[in-house]
Amino acid sequence: MYKIPGHHHISMITKNANENNHFYKNVLGLRRVKITVNQDDPSMYHLFYGDKTGSPGTELTFFEMPLVGNTYPGTNAITRIGLLVPTEDSLHYWKARFEEHDVVHSQVTTYTNRPALKFEDPDGLRLVLLVSNGEKVDHWETWEKSDVPEEHQIGGMGPVEMTVRRLDKMASTLTDMFGYTEVSRSEREAIFQSIKGEVFGEIVVKYMEGPSEKPGRGSIHHLAIRVKNDEELKHWDEQVKQRGFQSSGIVDRFYFKSLYFRESNGILFEIATDGPGFTVDGDVEHLGEKLDLPPFLEEKRAEIEEKLSPIVEK
Repeated sequence: MYKIPGHHHISMITKNANENNHFYKNVLGLRRVKITVNQDDPSMYHLFYGDKTGSPGTELTFFEMPLVGNTYPGTNAITRIGLLVPTEDSLHYWKARFEEHDVVHSQVTTYTNRPALKFEDPDGLRLVLLVSNGEKVDHWETWEKSDVPEEHQIGGMGPVEMTVRRLDKMASTLTDMFGYTEVSRSEREAIFQSIKGEVFGEIVVKYMEGPSEKPGRGSIHHLAIRVKNDEELKHWDEQVKQRGFQSSGIVDRFYFKSLYFRESNGILFEIATDGPGFTVDGDVEHLGEKLDLPPFLEEKRAEIEEKLSPIVEK
């Protein structure tokens, strides 16, 4: 039986690519590993940040939508992203850094019973830093040119929080279809892990009635979970269909292949292959320095570039 080894990436909406670029590169110290476009709407930037090579499990990705309105919070949405840092000392480093850069943040607290520091990006996206206690995916790579010291760098994604009306329906999808383990449950919250005991594939599901979230700037579009290769992706395509969900079918995104489906609460999942990765059209030293386009969009480069506002480095 195939196992989901953890998160692949998570995709959000930003109003301003320049603000977003400054925050994730210069404040959070992540590497911008790819500047490309939304393949379904090439007039829109798609920016990727992560570790040295944008390894699966480290990727935060953003679609720029300059005319987007505000997010109106509600249920049936992905509502917070956990990012892992090495130690509790790291939380104090980040608290001081957030104060220096005027980042909205909490006091040091706890989240999923781990020491934590909640914060928001310029679009109001809700995130939380959590102490990993040494948990790390083998292929995650430190980026030596980050402004953040190695001992405090963000390693990758931890718990992803979802808020839903029908908790049992989400639980069934995660456990019965994908093989996640339910590691805790209360009346209003359940925690699931793709690999038991490992935080880097964790999903926190909270029960909340009320209207659905109206997405806007700072909202989370979808969570992508990992599979190793095309063969596993085909297996999951069949599983999705057998459960009665509508699959997009397998889509070749050039940097990986994937499929999309909405579970019973309407939350959008992507299932994405580990490879070939972001070095398929660029060397490691120069990732994210220029606009990269998949081959099927290359002939439209001039037209695409004309519609994009330049990203100015601060």
